[in-house]
Amino acid sequence: GLSNSPSPHPSSTAFSSYRHDHDLAGNYSRSVDSRRCISLSGYTGEMGMCLKLLGLVSVGSAIGIGVLWHVFTSVPDLPDIPLGYWGPGAPRKDDTAVKPFTINISEADVKDFEARLDNTRELVEPLEGIGFQYGFNSAYLKKIITFWQKNYKWSERQTFLNKFPQFKTQIAGLNIHFIHVKPDPAKSKGKKIVPVILLHGWPGSVREFYEAIPMLTNQKVMPDVALELVVPSLPGYGWSDAARRPGMGPAQIGNIFNELMKRLGHDKYFIQGGDWGSVIGSSMALLHPQNVIGYHSNFCFNMGKVAMLHNLLGSMFPSLIVDEHMVDSFSGQFTNLIEESGYFHIQATKPDTVGVGLTDSPAGLASYIIEKFSTWTNKKWRDLPDGGLENWDKTGLLDNVMIYWFSKSITTSVRLYSEAFSSTYRNYKMDDIPVTVPTGCARFDNEIGFCPTMSLRHKFRDLVQITDYSKGGHFAAMEVPKTLTDDLVEFIKTVLSRKPKKE
Repeated sequence: GLSNSPSPHPSSTAFSSYRHDHDLAGNYSRSVDSRRCISLSGYTGEMGMCLKLLGLVSVGSAIGIGVLWHVFTSVPDLPDIPLGYWGPGAPRKDDTAVKPFTINISEADVKDFEARLDNTRELVEPLEGIGFQYGFNSAYLKKIITFWQKNYKWSERQTFLNKFPQFKTQIAGLNIHFIHVKPDPAKSKGKKIVPVILLHGWPGSVREFYEAIPMLTNQKVMPDVALELVVPSLPGYGWSDAARRPGMGPAQIGNIFNELMKRLGHDKYFIQGGDWGSVIGSSMALLHPQNVIGYHSNFCFNMGKVAMLHNLLGSMFPSLIVDEHMVDSFSGQFTNLIEESGYFHIQATKPDTVGVGLTDSPAGLASYIIEKFSTWTNKKWRDLPDGGLENWDKTGLLDNVMIYWFSKSITTSVRLYSEAFSSTYRNYKMDDIPVTVPTGCARFDNEIGFCPTMSLRHKFRDLVQITDYSKGGHFAAMEVPKTLTDDLVEFIKTVLSRKPKKE
């Protein structure tokens, strides 16, 4: 500890700073008390010792800073991550056929769902005066259940979910489901066909893009370009098979989707993704830059070591890291992330445990999933008794829940958290490897986290577009599809208009 006793008068300590110690050989050695250097300014010998000491400290500090800087800024080698085999049993050759797929839930499964929903146990009453601060307000959940029972008709919704052409094909031992919307040949004659893969996250599904798809395939969007859309279900989500062995993280999924695009005849393509779709898309841009024309995301993030320094500095001095108008968004995000990250820890450690109850109870599954569409859309909505969910189309929210329910995929979907944060996956060190393909970032003001521009530029070395929007949250494709699709189209136009780099 630090002493609070007064220091002796300098004149009485000029010589006391010489300390004579007798060593084991009987010799005397004289050492310098560095704390007395100032009082010895009149003694040139000791002054020299002080200067040497200060010099050594300076050199040591410089070396230490240099070592730390090297550790934080060094770029790891790109990992070699093979496609692998993720299906059951011993590896076998894939059936490369692309087969049409239609959602067709059996009457027995529908009746089982209805019975379980009707037999929902009496819910525990919420605390008085509470909105969504403790999670999904059970009083409002009762309204969701009533709407589900009386107004939501699965037969009609199944028809709606089948409105776009869907297919399955086997890659790495897994049957991968995807929506594939091609341009109308008559309307796209003479236009350049540009493929785009749209990637959802958790707790979303391909349903997130149902409003965006027709906006992107509108032939008037770009006069000389028509977009061809591929919208896959992540492995373990919806109608795509789940991995049968451990180890499938975002990079492995990215390998599968790159293979999917090549199988469909697209060696070059754009990527758009949010949530896990953002992480997977970033991995694809890293591992397959020769195939990715451009990467666009509404959840651009840098989780590398340098970004950690930016965040640490920004937590103390936000104005040094972000523009003044973004200070509030940045400075308040750490508290918000702590409040909203409970799901993350259990899914990253015990995914199969949490999946049991959610697979067995429609009400439980709905509360777990739809609650994210409350607080991740606007954190202020947690103070409202309806969680702000009246702002959403309840039918669309329940479509997404039903995909999880009938595919029995909630357990396999949350396993992705465990795989992505395993020690094996972290050792790839992909967060510290920069993305060099053209990148566009759409930042929405109510997103669950905010990444400063300087951190984004350190990760994405060819950041050609970054746009901030005052309206919108984590599920931008569903909440503000026009804003997101306009941003994506603008990015595609910008990238396609650039002159090719000289070899």
